[in-house]
Amino acid sequence: MNNKYIATFLKSFLLVLFLASFNTSHAQTPEDAGKTLFRNYCASCHSKDMKKNMTGPALGGVEERWADYSQEDLYAWIRNSQAMIAANHPRATELWQQYDGVIMTAFPNLTDDDISSLLAYINGTYNGTYPVGGVVTDRAVGDPQEKKGVSKWLYAGLLGFLALLALVLARVIGNLNVIAAKKENPDAIVDRKSILDILTSKGLIGFVLFALILLGGYTTVNNAVSLGRQQGYAPEQPIKFSHKTHAGLNKIDCQYCHDGARRSKHSVIPATNTCMNCHKAINYGSEHGTAEITKIYASVGFNPMENKYIENYDEMADSDVEALFKKWIVQGNKENNDKYAEGAEDALDELADEQWGEVFSSLTNEQKKSVKGPIEWVRIHNLPDHVYFNHAQHVSVGGVECQTCHGQVENMEVVQQMSPLSMGWCINCHRQTAVDFDDAYYSAYEDYHKELKSGDRLNVTVEDIGGLECQKCHY
Repeated sequence: MNNKYIATFLKSFLLVLFLASFNTSHAQTPEDAGKTLFRNYCASCHSKDMKKNMTGPALGGVEERWADYSQEDLYAWIRNSQAMIAANHPRATELWQQYDGVIMTAFPNLTDDDISSLLAYINGTYNGTYPVGGVVTDRAVGDPQEKKGVSKWLYAGLLGFLALLALVLARVIGNLNVIAAKKENPDAIVDRKSILDILTSKGLIGFVLFALILLGGYTTVNNAVSLGRQQGYAPEQPIKFSHKTHAGLNKIDCQYCHDGARRSKHSVIPATNTCMNCHKAINYGSEHGTAEITKIYASVGFNPMENKYIENYDEMADSDVEALFKKWIVQGNKENNDKYAEGAEDALDELADEQWGEVFSSLTNEQKKSVKGPIEWVRIHNLPDHVYFNHAQHVSVGGVECQTCHGQVENMEVVQQMSPLSMGWCINCHRQTAVDFDDAYYSAYEDYHKELKSGDRLNVTVEDIGGLECQKCHY
């Protein structure tokens, strides 16, 4: 074969190697595809570690639990659980009763390959084999993201090997060019390119610039898509308010505090007066003692020792406010904590200084110099300004449970944003969520009622009644 043809072939092969090295880290496995599907379809109701029960059961080991039935049955359950329940499938009925009739959203658009990828991701996460090298998946809210596996080192090593191979082949191409030139003109003086010449050649520099532009564009677009997304965000609040204690242990309904959710666009952050409905009587907490409850009292001006609000609290000197609540910290702990019995005055005074310092730092900042006034909670869920979302429409009309979007808040010591709140996530929900068509409001949809009656249609989703129209959310 002519040396020129060999050189041309090696150049083409060299280009393929560079492209392969650029794309290696972006190859998608079934587990990767399953991860995307899980985030879009399942994460709002099922735990990400596949081990804890949330609105729905822990998904780890789901195939083993369905081992007595065919794969087709499991796939049919994932696509449309209500159809399986209507057909009196034993396992479907058992799960329906076990979870008190909580409706699982139908996913009729999922293919067998989609479900297979989803199960691969679930099994890999549950067993600790995804991503390659294993991860720590059973972590507490607010912990760092999963530890990086060895896959990144593998990709880096492979990329280095391909780069080295490319240099060797470039050197071979140079030698072949020299041989070809000598063969055509034995007297010609041909310079043999060094590795430095190869690395600084116009072709290589142009290719590297092209690759950098391509990678930069990909990174820019990817980061732009993620801009403003804060799934997993769990900021520290001025008061260590435990939803696990209030909504979980004491079973306070979400809408008792967030009463705007059923009647307005916003769910609202409860006013401190709502806290005082209970904490006029409950002035000592089992975990934090007087520490966190004192912040409420200092904010609204309530004297727990006299069980009444302080008159002209706004005019009260800051030093007098400090003295009053330090006195309360001493008295409250002496009365409720056996650790501080008679004769522990020094320890109590030290505790009062420590807790008042925490109260002051939590309720004040550069703009707010006094503990008096509203508690400045840190907002967690925040949609872009161009997005319209109405809580009342979803909670009161749609009957959507709080946990569908916010996760199992009743199990959270520190609340975090569980859902991505992305446009795709909302659209998928509208595509999958069935509407209660028995409501008289929907009587105008005659064709849909006929199709439901004849069995041509299993349900009517939010998408079917205009839930994907742009102006519904962007008007």
